[in-house]
Amino acid sequence: MVRTREPGGTPVGERVREIVLGTETGDMSLLAEALLFAASRAEHVQRLILPALAEGTWVITDRFLDSSLAYQGAARGLGIDTVLDINRAAVEGCLPDLSLVIDTATAVTTGRRCATPDRIEAEGEGFQERVAAGYRELAERFPERVRLIPGEGAPDEVHARVMRAVAAIL
Repeated sequence: MVRTREPGGTPVGERVREIVLGTETGDMSLLAEALLFAASRAEHVQRLILPALAEGTWVITDRFLDSSLAYQGAARGLGIDTVLDINRAAVEGCLPDLSLVIDTATAVTTGRRCATPDRIEAEGEGFQERVAAGYRELAERFPERVRLIPGEGAPDEVHARVMRAVAAIL
């Protein structure tokens, strides 16, 4: 099994991560942000994900295409279809079999955060509410692969819900 994250997962991806999430970056255009995420994703797919899948290895990634669709497409207002079009070449048809979204009230999510907010997290609860709405839209639009997991309760309760969702596709 390969565990990875986006942006990141490769040397190029980690550099892009510094740019798009770094608080010192400041403001950037919406299109530039979406394209940077797509560039990191293209490198991630080529260098890590496709080779692992070719070997029959499972890949678990913290964020992937659906994050861009929710963040840049829905919350930023670029449009889900626009961001999907931007990423078509980057993912080369490589879509997750299952995309799990822990669906939790924004105030709860903010309270659970233990690290200093990055550039995007620092945009506040209004932005995070739009992101959550974007994920809910994705679950409706792509029900075959996007699942909302209720995030209320103790960590072991949420974990059990996640494991049931994973077991359902095995």
